[in-house]
Amino acid sequence: MRELKELKIGLLILCVLSCSLSDAQAADVGPSNGYLVIVGGAMQDPAIFGRFLDLAGGLDAPIVIIPTAGGGENYDQYWRGLRRYKEAGAKNITLLHTKDRAVADSEEFVRPIQEARGVFFTGGRQWRLADSYLNTRTHRELLALLDRGGVIGGSSAGATIQGSFLARGDTKGNTVMIGDHVEGLGFLRNVAIDQHLLKRNRQFDLIEIIEKYPELLGIGIDENTAIVVQGDRFEVIGQGYVAIYDYNKLIPPNGQFYFLAPGDRFDLKKREASRPSQTMRPIDRVKVGKWAKKKK
Repeated sequence: MRELKELKIGLLILCVLSCSLSDAQAADVGPSNGYLVIVGGAMQDPAIFGRFLDLAGGLDAPIVIIPTAGGGENYDQYWRGLRRYKEAGAKNITLLHTKDRAVADSEEFVRPIQEARGVFFTGGRQWRLADSYLNTRTHRELLALLDRGGVIGGSSAGATIQGSFLARGDTKGNTVMIGDHVEGLGFLRNVAIDQHLLKRNRQFDLIEIIEKYPELLGIGIDENTAIVVQGDRFEVIGQGYVAIYDYNKLIPPNGQFYFLAPGDRFDLKKREASRPSQTMRPIDRVKVGKWAKKKK
């Protein structure tokens, strides 16, 4: 009896330790399991979608493409937007699209996501994705995909929708930073994401959001550039730069944001940047005067 009691106590302690370890490993900002590939637009660098396919399990992995942000009524196998994914070697693609939230909430609609290893959101207007999928069964199945170790990617609007705060979510136009839609799908918590950063001279635009909501982390991503997120860390890949906006960690004197280059890493929990090699130059920083300075 004594040995049985000690065994039960030992198992209980082991369970507590296991649960504590699991809680400690849970991510605060990114997904606790799975990956995100968040692209700043253009998608002309084949290595970016190649990384997405690798994380999904290879060229034969079941992939779902969601083109809803583009605003079309219907999408089929002849949609020209599929060409880049096929050229990247993806062999098992399913298109998934609806503007009807009741459909997005149906078991039949989400079945391809349940069977997928990866989901990719294409570009357009991010509020359309929120209108169709936010807080529906589709949204829940996307989170479940991450929980089982899958990957969610997105470019342009498909990048911004992955943050918890929806930048440029106004139905009147994409120049309004804080609009009539402000809630994203929240794969990255407490984060606002912008895209086409330097190509469209948007490097000052996220400041408006960070000034109003200083608890948020702003991430601006240039075209043909992506961040690959695992847990609370990401790596920059591609051809351009990623800008970090953190109101509580301004770069003296009076810096507004700083840049990360391909190969750089970022800890989303600690909000700290690093480079793999200590012999490389410090992280590129942009110092442009007072935080409140706006783009003319």
